[in-house]
Amino acid sequence: MSKDKLSAYQTLYTCLETVAKLLAPFAPFFADRLYIDLVSVTGRDQTVSVHLSRFPVADETMIDKELEARMQLAQKVTSMVLALRRKANLKVRQPLQAIMIPATDQQQKERLEAVAHLILNEVNVKELKFAEGAGLLVKKVKCNFRTMGKKFGKLMKGVASAVAALSQEDILQLETVGAFHTEVEGQSVVIEAADVEIVSEDIPGWLVANEGNLTVALDVEVSDQLRKEGVAREIINRVQNLRKDGGLEITDRIKVLISPNVVLAEAVDAYGEYIRTQILADHIQFVANDGTEVDFDDFKVNIKVEKI
Repeated sequence: MSKDKLSAYQTLYTCLETVAKLLAPFAPFFADRLYIDLVSVTGRDQTVSVHLSRFPVADETMIDKELEARMQLAQKVTSMVLALRRKANLKVRQPLQAIMIPATDQQQKERLEAVAHLILNEVNVKELKFAEGAGLLVKKVKCNFRTMGKKFGKLMKGVASAVAALSQEDILQLETVGAFHTEVEGQSVVIEAADVEIVSEDIPGWLVANEGNLTVALDVEVSDQLRKEGVAREIINRVQNLRKDGGLEITDRIKVLISPNVVLAEAVDAYGEYIRTQILADHIQFVANDGTEVDFDDFKVNIKVEKI
């Protein structure tokens, strides 16, 4: 068992044990059943009933604020990338080459680096890059005239012109600090991030999303190699479903027959070893067969799974 999987099981156990204790006052029978089922297997607690165990006490020293911030950032980036995938009509099983993020400060960059492997695994992208310097991602600022009109009154026209003239460095300051000081008609004004919307322009081959001070660009160009890898993952998915439908055990070795198809054959040529490992297949052959008709979006083929 991997270290990550063991950690996940231990965390789940601790959560269930704690929930059982918290439930005890108002769901006594269910809580006791859950608690006894847990501790009888592990022997972690010799208490014979949840109602005789110690009630949980919060330990705020165990709260890792930095970890929470990193995970919140990982969730946000993941959500944005998945939204860009949907926009480009690219399934998660189709691997992509890169995500590019212009970090607003060193802290954000370090947090992203710490959770990069989680993000990349979740969204099926090869690498996370950081955009360094102006020109890679061009940002624009749009005024919220409803709120800014009330705030600046007669100066609004001049403020709008000043906003439109902001340089990329000025926009970065607005994102990082949350405000930008300038002068309009001889008067000092403060443009706050809450008053405007900062957006990034799409660049050729990339889609861009913005949320607060976070900008994420996704490389949506699918190379021939990436396409083959995506098809390989689709083959694995279809065969695994056939294994399940056929009632095969998780350890059963199989032989796979696929009706002739150029697209699938290219993927198997490139990623055959990976496919066979994932589906526990000793052989994959492209021959006419009377197997199950399987849909691959653009075409259909027959696939037959035989237990060895």
